[in-house]
Amino acid sequence: MDDRFGALTFIRIYSGKMKKGDTILNSATGKTERIGRMVEMHANDRNEIDSAHAGDIIAVVGMKAVKTGHTLCDPKHECTLEPMIFPEPVISIAVAPKDKGASEKLGVALGKMVSEDPSFQVESDQETGETILKGMGELHLDIKVDILKRTHGVELTVGAPQVAYRETITKPVEDSYTHKKQSGGSGQFGKIDYRIKPGEQGSGFAFTSSVVGGNVPKEFWPAIEKGFKEMMETGPMAGFPVLDVEVELFDGGFHAVDSSAIAFEIAAKGAFRQSMPKAGPQLLEPIMKVDVFTPEDHVGDVIGDLNRRRGMIKDQQAGVTGVRIKGDVPLSEMFGYIGTLRTMTSGRGQFSMEFSHYAPCPNNVAEKVIAEVKERNAAK
Repeated sequence: MDDRFGALTFIRIYSGKMKKGDTILNSATGKTERIGRMVEMHANDRNEIDSAHAGDIIAVVGMKAVKTGHTLCDPKHECTLEPMIFPEPVISIAVAPKDKGASEKLGVALGKMVSEDPSFQVESDQETGETILKGMGELHLDIKVDILKRTHGVELTVGAPQVAYRETITKPVEDSYTHKKQSGGSGQFGKIDYRIKPGEQGSGFAFTSSVVGGNVPKEFWPAIEKGFKEMMETGPMAGFPVLDVEVELFDGGFHAVDSSAIAFEIAAKGAFRQSMPKAGPQLLEPIMKVDVFTPEDHVGDVIGDLNRRRGMIKDQQAGVTGVRIKGDVPLSEMFGYIGTLRTMTSGRGQFSMEFSHYAPCPNNVAEKVIAEVKERNAAK
C-alpha cells in the first residue's frame, strides 16, 4: 500500500519470529532484503514494534522488490507458499486528465496503484494516445477513478466502459502460404504448409511441427511459431485477441540462400491473415458468475430481469431474510445493474459478480460489436 511515509508491505507471519534488522529471502525473486521499520496498524495509526510472531499481521516500511503474493522466508529454510491467482481483467475504460499539467501526476499515481492491486492493469493506446484502465468490473474501475481524484488530486475525463471480447475459430483449415521477395541483393523465401484447428477451451495457443525430411529446417520452426503467436493478438473479425487455436506445420519449402528466420516469420503472419477468415471465426464474450440476494417478494422480477439480460439461472436458495439467485450473465449486459436491482427491490437487493469464462456471442450481438469497433477505428 502506498503511504505518505513510503510503501507499506503487509505481511502475515505463518511460523517463527521476525525481528527488526533480520535478513529475509524473497523466494519468488531469489533476492534478500533487510527488515527495517516494522509497524502494527490500527486504521490510520501506526505503532512501531521490534519483533513479530506467528499469527501476527504487520506492515514493513520500505521493502523494494516485493509484490502481492510473494513468500518471504528464512534464507536457511527456503519455502514458497501457494500464491494467489489473479484473473485477467474483463472490462476497460479510457481516461484522460482534465488539464495538461496532471499528465505526469497521473503516470506516477497509476504506477503506485498497479503495484498495490495486481488485478488492475494500465496500458496506453498507441493509436489514440489514450490511457486505458483495465479491471474486474464497473465498481472496481469507479473506485480507482475516485482514488485518483481524492488521494492523488487528478481529475479525469472517463470514456464509456469497453468489454474485453475475444475471438476464436470453429472449423479446421489446411492451407499453404509462400512468402517470396526478390529485389536487389539477397531475396526472401519461405513456404509453409499448415493446418489450423480449434483447440480445447482454455488451451490458448499451441504450435506443433510434423515436418519430416528437412523441407523446413528445424532452426526456422521457432520463427514460424513466433509469427503465428504475434498474430494471435489481433483476430480477423474485430481485432480482439484470439483464444484456443492449434497450428500444425506439416510441410513447406526453403531456399538455400534466400530463406531466413525473418522470411519464415513473415510467411507465418501472412498465413494467419490468409487462413483465419476461412476457419469460421467467432466472437467470444466474458460471462460473469452473478450472485444476487433479494427479498422473497421480488424474486420473480429479479429472475425476469436476469433472463432479459441473456442470463442463465443456475441455482436458487431460500434463506431466512431472502433468496439467493445464482446465474451466469454476459458482462456487456451488466452495466448499471446495481441501479436497476435497487429500484426493483426497494433498495434491499444486492449482488456480487466475478469472471467465469468466455462463451460464443449470439450473431446479433457479434454484428453490433464488430460495427462499433469499425466505427471507433474510422473515428480515429
